[in-house]
Amino acid sequence: MAILIDETTRIIVQGFTGKIGSFHAQDMINYGSNVVGGITPGKGGQIHLGLPVFNTVKEAVRQVGAEASIIFVPPAFAADSIMEAADAGIKYCVAITDGIPTQDMMTVKNFLRRFPVEQRMILTGPNCAGTISPGRAMLGIMPGHIYMQGNVGIVGRSGTLGYEAADQMKRLGIGISTSVGIGGDPINGSSHRDILEKFEADPETKVVVMIGEIGGPQEVEAGIFAKEHMTKPVVAYIAGLTAPEGRRMGHAGAIISSAGESAAEKVALLKDLGVTICPTPAAMGDTVAAVLARM
Repeated sequence: MAILIDETTRIIVQGFTGKIGSFHAQDMINYGSNVVGGITPGKGGQIHLGLPVFNTVKEAVRQVGAEASIIFVPPAFAADSIMEAADAGIKYCVAITDGIPTQDMMTVKNFLRRFPVEQRMILTGPNCAGTISPGRAMLGIMPGHIYMQGNVGIVGRSGTLGYEAADQMKRLGIGISTSVGIGGDPINGSSHRDILEKFEADPETKVVVMIGEIGGPQEVEAGIFAKEHMTKPVVAYIAGLTAPEGRRMGHAGAIISSAGESAAEKVALLKDLGVTICPTPAAMGDTVAAVLARM
């Protein structure tokens, strides 16, 4: 079992015929993902990478049964593409696009709330690396070869640190159930807590690695959820111990703006909540191995 996607998930690519969309669509196909087509308005009816091109997401849902979507649409139009996917009945959407205006993402969040919870599209991103269930499906831009199939879940803001965690664990013979990038923007579709809830319900996942950073309350909220509702150990790495207050560090959301948002404060709060802290990015694999050994 995998969360969010598996080898049967019918995937479409929004921004399909552009250079970036084409490159990563081919990479996902090569990995074995069930890509069934793509969206490029005005090019409907064409064939690209051996797959049909549609003008709208609704056409793709109707004609090829699309269930999941990945967004490679320029920032100015990406929010509309996300809302189009939700309106068409897509179940899971990954927004890769970086630089979507914050106001646009507020509009997206409000739009998604119009749907009943049971019908609401799950969104991860924007500005994320995507989702991969190793050996099953990849819906993102990550290097698939560094992920080994196993029973450790990863959720993180940083794609690069997610890659590092997966690679370290693979070198130690530890595999991944699913790795989910939630993105580094101030407003994203899913939080750490949202993904922890899915990992808790997944019988394949035995341990969860949460990769966070300065800015915002998400990591601590996830820690509270873990303490109150999770039966599985959570390992956390929080980036930005030396980050100065008030200065953005890489991600748009990585800025300390109030109490409790620095890396040191988050680490202290998570420790109090029973989360195992990884002290440095170089120790992520070893920390997970130690937790697994204790289990």
